[in-house]
Amino acid sequence: MTIIHAQWIDGQAVVPKQDFERLLELARKSEPVVVHGTDDDLSTQAMMRLAETGGAFDFWDAPGEEVYSVHDGEPI
Repeated sequence: MTIIHAQWIDGQAVVPKQDFERLLELARKSEPVVVHGTDDDLSTQAMMRLAETGGAFDFWDAPGEEVYSVHDGEPI
């Protein structure tokens, strides 16, 4: 079994390079493969969606991270 980890952003799959290379290896066993790639940067919206859904900030939901309240500090 092959497991591919993908993140969907605006209808496109973002996969780690190692998983992408594995997909290419598997595809090339059955037929020739042509890869059309781009080095374009992600749009701001795509980057924001990746940050929102990618899991990098999930630690903020941990109970121990709730250390401040609206009563802390001084009003601005």
